[in-house]
Amino acid sequence: MGALINGSDFASEEITKSLVEVDHDQQEPLAIQAPIVSSYNERIRPLLDCVDRLRSLKVMQEGIQLPTIVVVGDQSSGKSSVLESLAGISLPRGQGICTRVPLVMRLQSHPSPQPELSLEFNGRVVSTDEEHIAEAISVATDEIAGRSKGISNVPLTLTVKKDGVPDLTMVDLPGITRVPVHGQPEDIYEQISAIIMEYIKPEESIILNVLSASVDFSTCESIRMSQKVDKTGERTLAVVTKADKAPEGLMEKVTADDVNIGLGYVCVRNRIGDESYEEARAEEAMLFQTHPLLSKINKSIVGIPVLAQKLVQIQATIISKCLPDIVRKINDKLAASVAELNKLPQKLNSVPEAVTAFMRIISSAKESLRKILVRGEFDEYPDEKEMHCTARLATMLSEYSDELQSISIKSEQKQNFLEEEISILEEAKGISLPNFLPRAAFLALLQKRVKAISATPAEFVNKFWEYLQGVLVPVLMKHSDNYPPLQSSIRRATQNLVSKKTEQSVDWVLQIIDMEKLTDYTCDPEYSATCHKLMARQDTFMELINDHWKPTSMEIDGFGVVEIGHLRNHVLVARQAFDLKMRMTAYWKIVLRRLVDCMALHLLFSIQNLVNKDMEAEMVNDLMGPYGGGVERMLEESPSVADRRCRLNRSIKLLRESKETVAGIMDGIAAYGD
Repeated sequence: MGALINGSDFASEEITKSLVEVDHDQQEPLAIQAPIVSSYNERIRPLLDCVDRLRSLKVMQEGIQLPTIVVVGDQSSGKSSVLESLAGISLPRGQGICTRVPLVMRLQSHPSPQPELSLEFNGRVVSTDEEHIAEAISVATDEIAGRSKGISNVPLTLTVKKDGVPDLTMVDLPGITRVPVHGQPEDIYEQISAIIMEYIKPEESIILNVLSASVDFSTCESIRMSQKVDKTGERTLAVVTKADKAPEGLMEKVTADDVNIGLGYVCVRNRIGDESYEEARAEEAMLFQTHPLLSKINKSIVGIPVLAQKLVQIQATIISKCLPDIVRKINDKLAASVAELNKLPQKLNSVPEAVTAFMRIISSAKESLRKILVRGEFDEYPDEKEMHCTARLATMLSEYSDELQSISIKSEQKQNFLEEEISILEEAKGISLPNFLPRAAFLALLQKRVKAISATPAEFVNKFWEYLQGVLVPVLMKHSDNYPPLQSSIRRATQNLVSKKTEQSVDWVLQIIDMEKLTDYTCDPEYSATCHKLMARQDTFMELINDHWKPTSMEIDGFGVVEIGHLRNHVLVARQAFDLKMRMTAYWKIVLRRLVDCMALHLLFSIQNLVNKDMEAEMVNDLMGPYGGGVERMLEESPSVADRRCRLNRSIKLLRESKETVAGIMDGIAAYGD
């Protein structure tokens, strides 16, 4: 069966083959005979039953369009008369809109002498008979659309099982009216237009356009609507009613085809007064045989029997064309719905299941965080640059280093060369041997410089943890998306953890700053090398200071060209100031590098701890705490997930029933072909 369902090409060929074998003895229907009764029916009926069954299952709600003959026409165009003649029953008549809901007419040729009629609406089936069918339709319509003259898009299904009727399924839509009458809504035209366009827009729909012979076809609103969706007319068949009332020029109108009716025209005579359907058929045949004007119209396009036969043939063609595609769409939609259902979280029924799911969330979230925070892999977030964390952290650290350097440079630019050092040396001098650099002066200058940049590391760690929170929350929300009751606890735990980690980092930064203020120390040999290099210009510097005839500026490595004229007033302390400046410059490079290096190590260490243990511990503590609600909260499925699961289960049930329905028909077609 599966092979048959998926073999669309084979199925289409078999359907077409079985449907086009028309009984040629029935090509010329008798005037008083039932419209179409032939071996055609035994092949069409199962296919129609299949499509009708799919329609009753509401498979169209799944976006799968069904082949449908849609009957449209302006008000008073004679739609009801045509449908009555095809079905051999009476439909509601009266002034204004008689059809106020889409009427799905299922005509089934039935050998029993006793007709069987039923109405299906609002989930129930009501049996009736020929005498009361019009009243039953009116009652059902009132129940669906209300007792006023308003309309509704909720369909009413009429099944007619009767000897001699053609096997057809059609949807009769409300007649088009532009001017609302008393009791009708002001936007009645817009409402009717919306219903009509909904039914005739799909490519699978055949439009049966009912036109009165007495009007100019090009002015008919139903023609205008059908041309909007079927510009070539390949899906449109026109029925011209009231041919006996306006015979003049009718032949020219249907042969000229000014309105582009691709499937052609059929001219009919409406039943008059109390005529029986047999009498009306005989009168119609006589009219088109004897009328001086109408008799000239080709007999292949006149009469209700011809209309019935054309509709049956068109219906067979559209079904053969669409059914394989319907099979494919059902299979595709079913597979997609099952896949979507499988992606939904497993419905948890016990605490152990909830604990397992919780640990799975933590495990998957930790792996994602390791990838983006530790290993630098961002395949989960290829287009979200903010989630490429190792790159962003490297950039942030580089900006932090640049900021420290910038603060130091700006601080030096505010004063003349050696001015700060001379001021500190003046305050640090004491009763001691000359030419010894006071250590107190070096520490004072160091502390002043450290204080100038002390706020920057704290600001940086705050910025870092703020960024990290912006990473952690989306990752954790993504992995817990299937359990909304859990997400508030996870979000709260993440915020609490980041707050704690921020506080720890700030405390660590303050300790580092205090240590740098406390003393001067490094074992880095670069300090001595840099200091020696910088001091190489000290003698030249002092010569320029002592000789007032020498230039007042000089170039010093690392400082560029500096003004030194103002230093000739501080000759006694200038040598020490130069010495202090160069030593501090060499040491300050070490300090800044140490602040950046230690910060990098601290942050990497903090990230490792957070991912490997802190995050899990914080989430467990919060979930089990007084506000967490316990892991039992995971047993509460969110309304959105529950609704989605229910919708998918309904869809899968419907599609499986639809698949079984079609599979049975396809197997029958294959067997018939054999």
